[in-house]
Amino acid sequence: MIISRKALQAEKVNDKVERRIMAYDEQLMLAEVHLQKGGVGALHAHPHHQVDYVVKGSVLFELEGKRYAMEAGDSVVIPPNARHGATALEDSILLDIFSPMRGDFLKSDKKER
Repeated sequence: MIISRKALQAEKVNDKVERRIMAYDEQLMLAEVHLQKGGVGALHAHPHHQVDYVVKGSVLFELEGKRYAMEAGDSVVIPPNARHGATALEDSILLDIFSPMRGDFLKSDKKER
């Protein structure tokens, strides 16, 4: 499966955060997240396994009440049901990888790729 980024629209999560769902199937999902400086990925938890990779910029990442300054090239493994979130210290890009895929990220009118 080849996915052209140009063909995908970003979803506005809030005023400073956009998410683009990239490749996925039932077991795995890749999302590209753009955060403007000060943008917040609110604290939350979900039953999925997750890995985050900082492509560009830097974020203050919170995982289970502990905070970590992360910069380009850093990654984190987020266990299922762990409370986590991030605040962009500068304009940043993250890759979020989920297993299984996040069905809640898909709109009902989207077709399975």
